[in-house]
Amino acid sequence: MDDRSIVALYLRRDETAIRQTAEKYGSRLRTLAYGIINDLQTAEECENDTYMEAWRTIPPHEPSNYLYAFLARITRHISLNRCRDRDRLKRGAFISELSAELEQCIPAPDNAACRMDHLALATVLNAFLGGLDEEKRNMFVRRYWFLDSVADIAKRYGISESKVKTTLFRCRNRLREYLNKEGYTV
Repeated sequence: MDDRSIVALYLRRDETAIRQTAEKYGSRLRTLAYGIINDLQTAEECENDTYMEAWRTIPPHEPSNYLYAFLARITRHISLNRCRDRDRLKRGAFISELSAELEQCIPAPDNAACRMDHLALATVLNAFLGGLDEEKRNMFVRRYWFLDSVADIAKRYGISESKVKTTLFRCRNRLREYLNKEGYTV
């Protein structure tokens, strides 16, 4: 079933929307949650919570053209919240490592003006990512959105871990420069 049909089921409040969503995206959402949580049972719970949150938020949202991205965002937030709630030290250290990598090039929302500028920053980040070639953009998103390890990224794209690390380092530096050029203080 295509995304438009699944969203139409949600809009009609037809419970088969959840079953169709699970059939089409269940394994991908569970894999995303597992990558963050590192516990299969909790990942399955996060997947189920994603379906409930989708049921609750469609409508008013109508993600017909971006259903997987919509669901992945929900799954990611639920999984990160579970990770924080359980205070998983080992996995928490990994997330802290990724945060430390990005905080060097993305301004932190520590004042009201920065929080107000969230949408503008998202636009600038999307423009930056749109300017990267496909391989670099995919590596960046896999690392900082899907929280894949460097080893997993290297395996996925058939390249060395060293190349992944170098590419991500250069992308972060380019992002820092790009944000400075756009008027963001890092």
